[in-house]
Amino acid sequence: MTPPRSTGSRVALRALPLVVGLLSAAVAPAGAVAPGPVTSLTCAGKGVDPHAQVRYRTETLIHAPLRAVWRLQTDVERWPSWQPSVTAAERLGHGPLRAGWAFRWSTPVPPNPATPATELEITSTVGQLRHHSCVRWTGPAVGEGLRIDGVHVWTFTATGDGVRVSTEETHSGAQVDANVPAASELLRGSLEAWLRDLKAAAEARG
Repeated sequence: MTPPRSTGSRVALRALPLVVGLLSAAVAPAGAVAPGPVTSLTCAGKGVDPHAQVRYRTETLIHAPLRAVWRLQTDVERWPSWQPSVTAAERLGHGPLRAGWAFRWSTPVPPNPATPATELEITSTVGQLRHHSCVRWTGPAVGEGLRIDGVHVWTFTATGDGVRVSTEETHSGAQVDANVPAASELLRGSLEAWLRDLKAAAEARG
């Protein structure tokens, strides 16, 4: 889903990168590669939650070196500099991103039929990581009247044209499970926006 251009709606759809999704054949935005068959992504043999009702997978081709794309994605403290929907991010450990390493970040959520407007605080823990290849993290996103348990997998594949970045995420929790279609649309919009932002930032910096 391409987010609407109004500021409130755009932030709304970009605000839940740790949220929900479908393995649907959604129309990909400009510059993205349309989702393929529903084989789940994995990192070091681990994937998303197979039981989650909310799920989405998508990918894009970024015309930039693999090292540049990887550095942007794994330098979490700088996410707010290129992701408008991330309002704060901090490391909870020392050194580069690695398995067992945790980070905390925040993103706004607009009001919706199930919950009021709130600020989600997300604590993500890296479970698996292969340098320049993949990363998988899990963790709760908590706000007023809302809790989402997310599992997020990213893979990075060098090609002759740049880097193919694929991402898949699942969400579970009482609020998202109560309205799977709506939660899935929010996840789809946020993940597509994340890839657009990553692509724009990586290609601008080369």
